Amino acid sequence: MAELRVPFLDLRRLNAPFLPAIQQAMERVMASGYYLLGEEVAGFEREFAAYCGVSRAVGVANGLDALTLVLRAWKELGLLRDGDEVILPANTYIATVLAVSANGLVPVLVEPDAASFNISVDGVLKALSVRSRAIIAVHLYGQLVDMPALMALARENGLLVLEDAAQAHGATLDGRRAGSWGDAAGFSFYPGKVLGAMGDAGAVLTSDERVAEVVRTLANYGSSEKYVCPMQGCNSRMDELQAAILRIKLAALEQELQGRRDAALAYRQGIVNPALLPPQGSLNEHAWHLYVVRCQQRDRLQQHLAAAGVGSLIHYPIPPHRQGAYAGLGHGPLPLTETLADTVLSLPIYAGVDTQLVIDACNSFAGPAWRA
Repeated sequence: MAELRVPFLDLRRLNAPFLPAIQQAMERVMASGYYLLGEEVAGFEREFAAYCGVSRAVGVANGLDALTLVLRAWKELGLLRDGDEVILPANTYIATVLAVSANGLVPVLVEPDAASFNISVDGVLKALSVRSRAIIAVHLYGQLVDMPALMALARENGLLVLEDAAQAHGATLDGRRAGSWGDAAGFSFYPGKVLGAMGDAGAVLTSDERVAEVVRTLANYGSSEKYVCPMQGCNSRMDELQAAILRIKLAALEQELQGRRDAALAYRQGIVNPALLPPQGSLNEHAWHLYVVRCQQRDRLQQHLAAAGVGSLIHYPIPPHRQGAYAGLGHGPLPLTETLADTVLSLPIYAGVDTQLVIDACNSFAGPAWRA
């Protein structure tokens, strides 16, 4: 196999421009003597909330905790109870489902929209039952769900909406950013995200002050003040070093997004192989966390790209309902979800990626023309 001339993700290259500022920030944090619950976290919370267009942000340990803590907060506030149903897309990373089941709630999986791969609003409507209480809108690959339609459906039926925005930092729809549409949102800052830390980190966003305060309490052992714990919480706090790094990278997020959009445009114009089905959607609203094509012979395509020195990954090869962890989860037929798992392939996309090498490798693949 050839050496990868275009790795799927090159974190050393992506983080190199920030290293001088990050080193200064690390020295500042070390000199402060505050490594948790300090000014860096508070500053990032203010800045990220303002960027996304909401009033409150709470830094937590990771993206899964962000989703889990929102659902738990809604339970503490009496908005959800054990056994309530939460509707979510079947084609998502398993973390979305874990957040639901960890709270004693019942995940109800629905098929995606065939064009965007996001949750189908019609599918949500068909999945409604007397036990439905919430919807999780996963902005998969960096493209927003049809939030106007989903929010209208939710309001008509008295449902809470949680945005899983782990892949959608900076993505927009109708001028509004991911994280500002639902009742609350969970973000991940895993290193490979569009806005990535140098370790694990996450955040809850909301304009509901009650939810923000309950999440903050739950994430700090359930403690509202030192040694006072009105709730059974957990330890899920963003640390000062990660917050300081994220503040630096947040200031450059628009540049990273533009670099990804430039790469997506190059792929859209340059990849003309009929064996590959390119992604759809607005070029400039998408965050392009991932650039996902479809191919009838996906595994052969991945091998071909690797031989040409181009890295690629599958997001995701095994959907949650086919995982052993959810073997007992009842669900209807999910043919589109399973077809996506067998045909999707993610190409390298980040600011500065060598798009021409990727384009040439894709166009030289010999495979049958895509058929729906």
